[in-house]
Amino acid sequence: MKSEKRDPEQYVDLGHTELENHLKTQAALYEKRLKEGTAANKVAAFFATNLFGFAYHYLKSRFGPKAAYQFYPRNGDDGLYPIHTYSDTVTLALVSDWATDTPESDRIGHLIRDYDPDYTIHLGDIYFVGTPEEVAVNFTDPDASWHFGKHGSLALSGNHEMYSNGTAYFRKLLPAMKIRKGNQIATQQAGFFCLENEHWRIIGLDTGYNSTNRPLLEVLFKPDCNLRDEQVKWLTETVNLGNPDDKRGIIFLSHHPYFSSFRDDHPVLGRQLKTIFGAAERPVLWFWGHEHRLSFYNKFGFPDGIQAWGRCVGHGGMPVETNPPDRGHLGQLLFYDQRIRERIRRRDVGYNGFALLALTGKTVDIQYIDQNKHTVISERWTVDQAGGLSMEILEVHPEVTKY
Repeated sequence: MKSEKRDPEQYVDLGHTELENHLKTQAALYEKRLKEGTAANKVAAFFATNLFGFAYHYLKSRFGPKAAYQFYPRNGDDGLYPIHTYSDTVTLALVSDWATDTPESDRIGHLIRDYDPDYTIHLGDIYFVGTPEEVAVNFTDPDASWHFGKHGSLALSGNHEMYSNGTAYFRKLLPAMKIRKGNQIATQQAGFFCLENEHWRIIGLDTGYNSTNRPLLEVLFKPDCNLRDEQVKWLTETVNLGNPDDKRGIIFLSHHPYFSSFRDDHPVLGRQLKTIFGAAERPVLWFWGHEHRLSFYNKFGFPDGIQAWGRCVGHGGMPVETNPPDRGHLGQLLFYDQRIRERIRRRDVGYNGFALLALTGKTVDIQYIDQNKHTVISERWTVDQAGGLSMEILEVHPEVTKY
């Protein structure tokens, strides 16, 4: 029997605290049991499902150990995956903050299926707290709407996966993610990876594992989402990111933003990458989620970090935010999709969507597609002989805000 979808109203004004998201998870479970008729007594069901279930899961995740960190080499895998395609062009669908189990997330999942890309990549956040049940209903159940690409699917973790200590992410989701490697089909072994061909390297970064901390420590020392030493070593020694002779274009993927005109910056990521690049540093294209919006930035970087063109694609499944920017880097904000789709709980929400990349030789054409199959923006990126990038805006929806 197909499971009931969650109401998007549950996600409007959702905060980013673990306490609130654990409460939301238990409330959703309670409502599901009522609809399925498995709760004969509503009061008893509330205490059994909400109160005790919440207390157990929250305390376990807040004070229990994080899932063991997985890194390469692992089970003979080094995390480098040659890009496969049956034609001259390879396609990749990028979507973030998608796993909400709502009609909107289903719609985006089915739309990605219609395009049938070679690869599909989730940039993180399984709502509300990345439990095994939430992984299943979004990704692995027979009626789940996640679309597996022809040559593979990969998944990054966000902070919401770590609200349950990452256990379901590492034990349930990663084993379900498959990727073609030569004549073999590999299972994703870690929360970071590199897809590569002759002209491009698409590198997924794990910013989720260090995005949470213990309750008291989290107040005193706000998590900065830094890359763990094992990931830095992999980027340095296996990816060989500092090789000055490698002139391929670099595209980074992560859950958390390097910089933002709306919420917190994470400058430590740029500092770490600058050190890894060394003399081989050059500007990169960087996709992230975390913020539930579609926004575009000009090239920017902190003085002690790398330079990057930022693209926020956190509009996969959550109610899309349309509020104006309210903090730094306004000079770097280029476009922001503030179109209003509807009002939910007295809040204006925008259009969900995803990014579709088409790699052909030294060129990447990118379409940002909304839930109505409209192209919001399209752009073309080209890598030159020195590994530098150039960008051309091809199309902009007339109602999209330009800054």
